[in-house]
Amino acid sequence: MKRIASILTIVFAFVSVAFSQQHDAIVLTGNYQGKNIYVQNPFASSGVGFCVYEVTINGDVSTDEWNSSAFEIDFANVELKIGDPVEVKIKHKPDCHPKVLNPEVLKPKSTFEIIEMSIDKDGTLRWKTKGETGELPYVIEQYRWNKWIKVGEVPGIGTPDEHSYEFKVTPHSGENQFRVKQVDYSGKPRYSPAKKYRNASVEEITFTPQKVNKEIMFTGETKFEIYDAYGNIVKKGFADKINAENLTKGVYYLNYDNKTEKFIKK
Repeated sequence: MKRIASILTIVFAFVSVAFSQQHDAIVLTGNYQGKNIYVQNPFASSGVGFCVYEVTINGDVSTDEWNSSAFEIDFANVELKIGDPVEVKIKHKPDCHPKVLNPEVLKPKSTFEIIEMSIDKDGTLRWKTKGETGELPYVIEQYRWNKWIKVGEVPGIGTPDEHSYEFKVTPHSGENQFRVKQVDYSGKPRYSPAKKYRNASVEEITFTPQKVNKEIMFTGETKFEIYDAYGNIVKKGFADKINAENLTKGVYYLNYDNKTEKFIKK
């Protein structure tokens, strides 16, 4: 009986270790960018064998040799196209920790190229791209008040084929400029060229009064920002009037339409 109990103890211990191993893994997800992954693979703490015991790519066991102190996860034998989604699972023993040296290779990278860009009479910005290698949003920006400001966002498809996008913009009076950008893991934005646009039906906006008590009135709906004398933004929005009752007395700067002007809160 003692012998049977000992055997059962060993079996249960083995099952327990195997179960634990199934739950110790580094999981990398992203899009294939044409580059391989490199892994540092230490010995297990027991000193027997290396830490990693299995690598899978999109659920399939990799044929790479991982029984070494460092190895490469090679995507050459996997049928992947640039931009395809990838999940790499590096399974390892619970008492050690392999290190992925370049996990950024699966992160989306901004590589788009603009084929053409236009703005219709109704204010629809259209752009056609090629060369995308990862799903990143396109941020639409408009130049006004001497700076580029975000006015919208459209999801990117993220594959190298040609893709068409559109976004309805809200122009100010006079000449407008619009562009799109993407920001990838590096934090460095990638911009399209700026596209100029003028809509003669958009009239110039003015506001009253210069000395404000309760409310600022515009001659039409407009995007606006209010800054205090220290450069802090205190209000912003899109409207034909602004409630100013909660502003403290002093000098303020008002961005609206395509201009910046000063007013005084009484």
